[in-house]
Amino acid sequence: MISNHPPHFAIIGAGTAGLATAILLARQNIQVSILEKASELEPVGAGLLLQPSGLAVFEHLGLLDEVLRLGAKVTGLKGQLPSGNLLVNSHYQQAHPDFYGVGIHRATLCHVLENKCREYPALITWQMNTDIQKLEETSDQVRVLGSKDGESFDQAFDAVIIANGARSFLRPKEWVKVDQAYPWGAKWTIVPECLELDTEILHQFHDRSKIMMGILPTGTVPHEPKQRLSSVFWSLPSHQLNNFLHNSQAHSDWLNQVSKRWKPAADWLEQVIAQPEQKSQWLTANYRDVVLSKFGEGRIGVMGDAAHAMSPQLGQGANMALLDAWALGQAVQSARKNENIDYVQLWQTYHQHRQSSTAFYQFLSRLLTPLYQSDLWWAGGLRDLSFAWMYRIPYFRKEMAVTISGLKLGMFSQMNYRDIAKQNNHSV
Repeated sequence: MISNHPPHFAIIGAGTAGLATAILLARQNIQVSILEKASELEPVGAGLLLQPSGLAVFEHLGLLDEVLRLGAKVTGLKGQLPSGNLLVNSHYQQAHPDFYGVGIHRATLCHVLENKCREYPALITWQMNTDIQKLEETSDQVRVLGSKDGESFDQAFDAVIIANGARSFLRPKEWVKVDQAYPWGAKWTIVPECLELDTEILHQFHDRSKIMMGILPTGTVPHEPKQRLSSVFWSLPSHQLNNFLHNSQAHSDWLNQVSKRWKPAADWLEQVIAQPEQKSQWLTANYRDVVLSKFGEGRIGVMGDAAHAMSPQLGQGANMALLDAWALGQAVQSARKNENIDYVQLWQTYHQHRQSSTAFYQFLSRLLTPLYQSDLWWAGGLRDLSFAWMYRIPYFRKEMAVTISGLKLGMFSQMNYRDIAKQNNHSV
């Protein structure tokens, strides 16, 4: 059917994938409605690490300078054992001389993307407090059903992108191969910047596979641009998350646990982590493993954690969401002729961009996560021995840096930063 009006996409979910996708569609003169369950954008979460892959997408969006202004440059990752030996010592320059990462608060990331969306008021419509319950697809549209502000919501769109997170129940059930919770999660909190350790390194601390802590440079938040921050995370089995630091004794025991292994870190934590009665803002992060057989077909697509949630071990979640948005922008551009989109071609192109890379990172995440977060008695020892051996070999050092950079397509292939970062001519 030949259309005489610009395509109108609905994006369900105003997270990283949804907002970045809205920008890249609006650039191509496509109408976008963002359907978000929350009544206003109040991103919860702590810091995250933007890898070179995610930064390439921000350069493509024209937002890299803003991210660099608000975030914290990260040159590498160090993982320390109780002995003081380094389990991980990976630096972005081992992958490419110009590579680096950026630690950033999730609220800041959302702020940067939201502001860019607001530059397209004629093309991007916001529908907040909108809870979508059901999608009905026909040959030429998708009907979206739910509620908005307590009233019935029923609207049709040319296409729908599902980007409402790991626990989404909107993704087509027949596409779902795996959807299960991880038995481990983490507690996160934001504190003033850690100056006792190198401020350009993500510091991690490991003891066997049962203890893992991290300190991530996190930059600033927009309303307090002079206060630089760090994020602290502590890994725990899911059933222990609710009782973490529930009283002063638990707080003291935890600091002692850290001090016995990494005293400088514990001394700093004692200064910045509030006592339980001060209601320190520890956030809970639960993780899921989601694997789909496809990411899109017909007029429905799935992106971000809704499409490929996994353990945060490789630090790729937000970066994969950004790559999803970039890939959809490329796919729409290649599949569009005037006001018509060839959806078969769109998803074929999208899968060419995203399927192999996503499969690689999901496989590696499932392989490595038990070595860091599990009760397996042998896991930590195996990890410590194998990593020490691999870091002696230059080829593996480089491949590990490329992997962390988020640019791998498979075991022996990778994406090119510049191919992602370049800004296409989006005129239609």
